[in-house]
Amino acid sequence: MKKIKHSDPLFYITIFCSFTVVVFILLPLIEMIRQPSMHDLKESICDPDVFRSIMLSIFTSGMAALISIIIGTPFAYLLARNNFFGKKFIESIIDLPIMIPHPVVGIAILGLAGKNHWMGHFLHEIGVQIMGTVTGIVVVLTFVGMPFYINIVKAGFEAIPVRLENVSRSLGASSTETFLRITLPLAWRSILTGTIMCCARAISEFGAVVIVAYHPMIAPVMIYERFTAYGMKYSQPVAVWLIFISLVLFILLRIFSFKKSI
Repeated sequence: MKKIKHSDPLFYITIFCSFTVVVFILLPLIEMIRQPSMHDLKESICDPDVFRSIMLSIFTSGMAALISIIIGTPFAYLLARNNFFGKKFIESIIDLPIMIPHPVVGIAILGLAGKNHWMGHFLHEIGVQIMGTVTGIVVVLTFVGMPFYINIVKAGFEAIPVRLENVSRSLGASSTETFLRITLPLAWRSILTGTIMCCARAISEFGAVVIVAYHPMIAPVMIYERFTAYGMKYSQPVAVWLIFISLVLFILLRIFSFKKSI
């Protein structure tokens, strides 16, 4: 690929736009990180409520990623390897949680889990509570995070040559054996990348969670609660810790998303 010449106006346009985008993203975040002192950060993480909320965010987003791995991986493989009537419609449904305003997601889940709905009544009868529980948070985070996992893993499966699976089948392996011994190991990087992306998306969710389960508080809800009750001084340190966690996740994402073609 030819590089853009320095004499070409396009070179200066790309440099200016790139600089603008980077500054636009970094400036607010740097200012947020700069304002709390190390004492404030240490004091906030030593606060039992803050520590509990951050750990709850990590736990529930991890559970959402685990559920996505278990039920999303076979689904992603089905979409990657099969063409069928209505496939585009199904793929559009998968992407809906990305587009729907997240308070709407929370309201929809509550409507389904309410005692007036047959499913909510059934869940209540077997002792499963959605509103105001960790279970409800996991349901919400799975809802918003799973589309990212499925799309990334689907692309990973599509990148694996079908001929490798055909060779395995021709040697007598079943479809299940081929999937477990050939396809899944080759797709490990995409699965890991999808898991990290699902966690990153889930850990930042606020709009749907605050409707379904204000308590127990995950970190984004605590940030909102402290901001409305006490202002920026008490909300910023918690926000900085969440930024650090998100940064670690996205560094891991960039590391594992780099791969050579098969």
